[in-house]
Amino acid sequence: MAFVELQDVRIHYEITGEAGLPVLVFSHSLGVNLSMWEPQIDALTPHFRILRHDTRGHGRSSVPQGPYEIAQLGRDVVALLDSLSIERASFCGISMGGVIGQWLGIHAAARLDKLLLANTAAKIGMEDVWNDRIRTVLNEGLDIVIPGTLERWFTPQFRVAEPAIIAATSTMLQATDPQGYAACCAAIRDADFREAVRKITAPTLVFTGAHDPVTTPADGRFLASNIHGAKYVELRSAHLSNVEASAEFNAALLEFLLS
Repeated sequence: MAFVELQDVRIHYEITGEAGLPVLVFSHSLGVNLSMWEPQIDALTPHFRILRHDTRGHGRSSVPQGPYEIAQLGRDVVALLDSLSIERASFCGISMGGVIGQWLGIHAAARLDKLLLANTAAKIGMEDVWNDRIRTVLNEGLDIVIPGTLERWFTPQFRVAEPAIIAATSTMLQATDPQGYAACCAAIRDADFREAVRKITAPTLVFTGAHDPVTTPADGRFLASNIHGAKYVELRSAHLSNVEASAEFNAALLEFLLS
């Protein structure tokens, strides 16, 4: 296991692929960890050096006192790149990771080759919903929110067809520190890039899931229409399109990155 000590957080990361290949950073969704990107590894490592990390408060990274801000999470990515002497990389973030990607596109454009924003939005959810989630998790733990989370993340058909994947995702959620989860909820709650996304200049691909109730196709189309030159792909999935529609996700990702 590899770790980097930043100013106020210890970040766990994994890097795979041959040295000298272009670097592609993957950033996970709320409540899970870097292993959610396993469906992408075999398809991508022939072409890229893959850098995955656990966002602060998640996985094997440390859990500094919250609440966090998306700017903190974005600066963690930049500091991780600095620590590994990576000047530029492409970045693929899903859900919360996609919000981090928007921050990077706005504030750290010089570090990006290409930007991929999956199942995310310039503004995710309403403040009172996030506040209720934070209170619930801090008072009762994550177990109470996991069933609803899985229902939003995967279509009913996929949940029936792939019980092992659903069980593994549930296990990831159960292992997440409630303090870290709540602190990242606050970061998502407070992030609003509806105006600022127009500043993104990196070549951008926006993924959405046709059946995503969290960040809808309308949210994805908003991003694509407000980021100059952005491309848009809609997949047959709910919220975790990289898992539920992994083959199509990987194909679209590779086509965009290699073009």
